[in-house]
Amino acid sequence: MKKILLACAGGFSTSMLVERMKDAARAKGIEVIIDAVAESDIADQAPFDIIMLGPQMGHAEGDLAAEYPSIPVTTIEMMAYGMMDGDKVLETAIELMEKGA
Repeated sequence: MKKILLACAGGFSTSMLVERMKDAARAKGIEVIIDAVAESDIADQAPFDIIMLGPQMGHAEGDLAAEYPSIPVTTIEMMAYGMMDGDKVLETAIELMEKGA
């Protein structure tokens, strides 16, 4: 089972998005684990298959990609994040995990 990790400054603003992503995954019959954490807690959540950062954390993408070179690290698109579009964010995560980007 794949594990998607969402990270933001405090871990709070991504919580609603996680629930929407879980709903989208259930609706599509996709089995995934999705968690939201503060940036400082990322290492505690290993292993994971992708790290998705809230837009306010985009500045950390390069550093995290260097720290976790074997997994995709991406910043969630601002529009999808703002709209709490769990389906779109889940779709992006799955595409990136399949590519191994």
